[in-house]
Amino acid sequence: MKITFAATRPTDAAVLALAVRKGAEPVGITADHQSLVAGAISGQRFEGEAGTSAELFLPVGGDVQRVILLGVGAGDDAAYERAGGAIAAKLLTAGAATVVADLSGADAACATRFATGAAQRSWRFDEYRTTMPAKQKPTLEELVVVSDAVDVAAAWAKRDAVTRGLGLARTLATLPPNILYPESFVERVTAAVDGLGLEVTVLDEAQMGELGMGALLGVSQGSRREARILALKWNGGGDAPLTALVGKGVTFDTGGISIKPAAGMEDMKWDMGGAGAVAGAMLSLAARQARANVIGVMGLVENMPDGNAQRPGDVVTSMSGQTIEVINTDAEGRLVLCDAITWVQREHKPARIIDLATLTGAMIVSLGNEMGGLFSNDDALAEQILAAGRASGDMLWRFPLSDGYDKLIDSAIADMKNVGPRGGGSITAAQFIKRFVDEGVKWAHLDIAGMVWSEKDGATWAKGATGYGVRVLDRFVADHLEG
Repeated sequence: MKITFAATRPTDAAVLALAVRKGAEPVGITADHQSLVAGAISGQRFEGEAGTSAELFLPVGGDVQRVILLGVGAGDDAAYERAGGAIAAKLLTAGAATVVADLSGADAACATRFATGAAQRSWRFDEYRTTMPAKQKPTLEELVVVSDAVDVAAAWAKRDAVTRGLGLARTLATLPPNILYPESFVERVTAAVDGLGLEVTVLDEAQMGELGMGALLGVSQGSRREARILALKWNGGGDAPLTALVGKGVTFDTGGISIKPAAGMEDMKWDMGGAGAVAGAMLSLAARQARANVIGVMGLVENMPDGNAQRPGDVVTSMSGQTIEVINTDAEGRLVLCDAITWVQREHKPARIIDLATLTGAMIVSLGNEMGGLFSNDDALAEQILAAGRASGDMLWRFPLSDGYDKLIDSAIADMKNVGPRGGGSITAAQFIKRFVDEGVKWAHLDIAGMVWSEKDGATWAKGATGYGVRVLDRFVADHLEG
């Protein structure tokens, strides 16, 4: 959907949306239409809560104008984003080609976040649908946002970059596993970021073998698809310290020999959601020319159960030199992350690392599908990420780490085992990753297992891939790494 901004309201708008604060009267209604508007508000019990709407048709000249009253609650930018998502959801397939949203009086943050909500909610993936009924096909082509804010263009450029990154993350998570696998993930992402100024590094299995990545390669050895490491580096911060974003990219996870139940296994195409979020965030940072130094590293594998697959009981040697007893081959994401984290520390020496992974089902048990889990070895970094989550809408909740939990993954025959007991599964997984973080490096781990895919519509997404992680990473960089 095309987003444009106008300083004044077009006179020929067939579909008009008006922002209404909770408890306030609609602005921009002519006197002869006041009674019709009042009746619509009363009859539809519209009170202006964020994301709600009321609809009516008004006679204008010899024609009829469709008017939608959009609730923006208290009028903050988050409420405007919900309203933008609501108008896109309502009109995307409703027959209208253009809608004009009059946000006169709203500042640039509210106007552009409204546009962001609409753009993100209108994202769809129809690539493989060939018999879709006409009434289900999108008709909405353009949103015209009327705003008198003087700096709206610059603010929109930044938000549009994030929306582009979000679209990439959603596409990667939605693609079927016969189409998206480690090699094709690399091809698609490098094509998406081509021309943005990112330094691209790709490691194949032979190179990873020479580096001693036995943990990551152990996950991959049962698949005919070769593993890859993809790194995208953005140098926009001068001499500022480097921050590493590391994503788990299991493009399909059967569980390996510790095979998952058949029911729902098709969902495991989005077990690369952490890597998808990193790819989307790097696209966003480069597209908006972020004043920061960031490298995004994606460990890409497919976890399959053939005759060469890793077995429960195997011991592998990670790139760090630490040995791991593989108790459960379905606890594979941490094996991928540990080698990716070691690689980026040895090659690039970042000051801080944030990893993202659809890592544990235990996280869904703990938090459902409302928040991601956060673990960190640094209180200040944790608070910064939590704040970025609140500001962006990618909500997080912090979990503990301690020596007591760490001891639960000690192995009798190796340095550690890849799973602990049933209790505290998300915490012991985080403790595992922490063992590979070098002394003095600030680190945070985001377990986003319940967040990258949704079984219901949200304010800014339809059922399916959410792109969770892109917004919080971009906001963290904007708030805490850019001068």
